[in-house]
Amino acid sequence: MIELVIACFIGILIGTTTGMIPGIHVNTAGAIIFASSNFLLTFLSQEFLCVLMVAMSIAHALMEFVPSMLLGVPQEGTATSILPGHRMVLQGRSKEVIRIVSVGGFGAIIVTIVMLPAFAVALPILHDLTKPFTWMILLFASIYLTYSLTNSLRDFLWSMLLFILSGILGWIIFQTPISSGVSLMCTFSGLFGISTILFSLNDSSTIPHQSKFYELNLDLNKFKSIFAGGITGAILGFLPGFGPAQGTVIAQAASGASDSDDDDTVNFLLATSGLNVSDCLFSLIAIYIIGNPRSGIAVYMSYLVSEMTLNHLMIFIFASLISVSISLVLSLKLGDSFSGLMDGVDYKKLSIGVVLLQILILYIFIFYYQAPLLYMTLALITSTALGMLPHYIGVGKSHLMGILIIPAIVIYMQMFI
Repeated sequence: MIELVIACFIGILIGTTTGMIPGIHVNTAGAIIFASSNFLLTFLSQEFLCVLMVAMSIAHALMEFVPSMLLGVPQEGTATSILPGHRMVLQGRSKEVIRIVSVGGFGAIIVTIVMLPAFAVALPILHDLTKPFTWMILLFASIYLTYSLTNSLRDFLWSMLLFILSGILGWIIFQTPISSGVSLMCTFSGLFGISTILFSLNDSSTIPHQSKFYELNLDLNKFKSIFAGGITGAILGFLPGFGPAQGTVIAQAASGASDSDDDDTVNFLLATSGLNVSDCLFSLIAIYIIGNPRSGIAVYMSYLVSEMTLNHLMIFIFASLISVSISLVLSLKLGDSFSGLMDGVDYKKLSIGVVLLQILILYIFIFYYQAPLLYMTLALITSTALGMLPHYIGVGKSHLMGILIIPAIVIYMQMFI
């Protein structure tokens, strides 16, 4: 037992490191551990490595919100939350936004674990029933959300156009033999990271003083958003073709939150952070319930443990509770430390530095995976230009998630029609 607790702490350390470094995905660390597993298994157990991976993935899912909120550096699970989070930072509310995403992720894990017995019964049935209708669910949820989050016919039409254009971009990108990890990093950096920072350069030349005081009163609406994030994350763990990007659509609809209405910003961030962390846990639990790994880390674990038992499941849930609890404290401490360092910093210089850092990391991965340089540069420019449009039109950037949703719709239409 002590051995597994040690594995959990090592996983938290690795996940915190990967989460705090922009552009580094937890699957990268997982791939390194798995590639070294033949050597590691000579003196460590399979359960040790699996617990390490569980703790690492949970910690990463929670910690990645810190650089995303404070610096505007996107990953798939945090992309839609960047704009409202960045807006709060520019209002001097960085401590508040860090607490929102941390509480959202922690609360969603608790919700999913408490609801696990019900999920274990219902979701395998749901998994089988929904396969032929996945494309319909995505399509109708996207249209409904677009309609519910717009206030006029003009905004609705613009939002649908952005949804379609981003979907076309996604389809073109995914038709290439280029690594999907590099492709997503490139397009997400342009759509949600670089474009947001470039636009915000027009608003402020310095980062405002970050308030030492924060207020986060958990009322019924906030609990509803946390619950929506937890439930949505669980559903994502079983529905084929769904990930945090598509889940944002469902979580927004379920919580009634918006990414552009200031009154709903907190609820939106609670729901999206909750679904990201909850989806991370359920993608691992899916190995036991439906025998289908739903993430890179889950695939590695399925190779390490040939037959997942109830004892394995209980150990992994215990590890996830330790990981999310410790990561909650680390997120608050590191987030507060970073926000304190931001006081009085020249915003333009910081923003330009962050953009250059994103581009540097992106091109390191481009060269590493030997992706075509000119093609990826064109994709970055195109996605950045497309990511600027919502700011000038005045609609939410979540509609740009069409980059993943439309390709998923097309693929499942081809499979079941």
